[in-house]
Amino acid sequence: MSVRVKKAISKTLKGLALGLYLAFALAPILWIFITSIKPPEDIYTFPIKYWTQKPSFEAYRYLFGFANFSRYFRNSLFVTFFASIVSTFFALFSGYALSRFPFKGKGILMIFLFFTQMIPAYLLMIPQFQMFSSLKLTNNLFGIIIIYIGLGATFSTIMAKGFFDRIPVSMEEAALIDGCNRVGVLFRITVPLLLPGLAAIFSFSFVNNWNELFTAALFLDSDSKMTVPVALYSFISKAGIQWNVLGAGIIVALVPTMIVFFFAQKYIVAGLTQGAVKE
Repeated sequence: MSVRVKKAISKTLKGLALGLYLAFALAPILWIFITSIKPPEDIYTFPIKYWTQKPSFEAYRYLFGFANFSRYFRNSLFVTFFASIVSTFFALFSGYALSRFPFKGKGILMIFLFFTQMIPAYLLMIPQFQMFSSLKLTNNLFGIIIIYIGLGATFSTIMAKGFFDRIPVSMEEAALIDGCNRVGVLFRITVPLLLPGLAAIFSFSFVNNWNELFTAALFLDSDSKMTVPVALYSFISKAGIQWNVLGAGIIVALVPTMIVFFFAQKYIVAGLTQGAVKE
């Protein structure tokens, strides 16, 4: 068997494997979309109807009309963008300090940061709720933003430090010798090189904040303050589950994360592979 034939077979097998993986990954999303456009009588039929002869977007009209999903969508966008941007901004400075400046207790601090990632968020909810209740920050979107920043800043800092470690220090030293101060070095030299890493940090923070349910469900008890995950959860009740409306809500909720990853995908890949070959 020639080398060309072997390469063709290898390429074909890789394509088939990728196709199977995509089919496996996209099948649930396709099924949710089909459910969202089914009329109720087609959802509960047996045997199962895998497609409907009467597709309808009534669930989407109900979602943004009677269910007032647009308000929940705006709440989630506000909370998610604000918390993700701030936690990424904090990670930029804290990661830089941990990467570039030696100080006493640095190793212990890094161990502590890693240790905090092992603590389940559910254990923190009761003390957080008591503290935020005393500060009048429950049922408040800014209270949720503060919690999300705190939860995301640690992981973002760890990621940022890893990205900074991969950038050669010699480039900053050359700029310092030429008369640039430390802040100028950070924003003129290092940050442009770190943009792929910052995009990766922001994207992961965005997805985590957008999908977070339990904290929002505990701290927000007003309909006007609900976020998208809480609103989707509210479609499940003792009276039954509105499968078509729930499916429509899930499809709409996927849109922001898909947009973020669509525009940031090349930066995410570059950021995750940044520094694979070190100086």
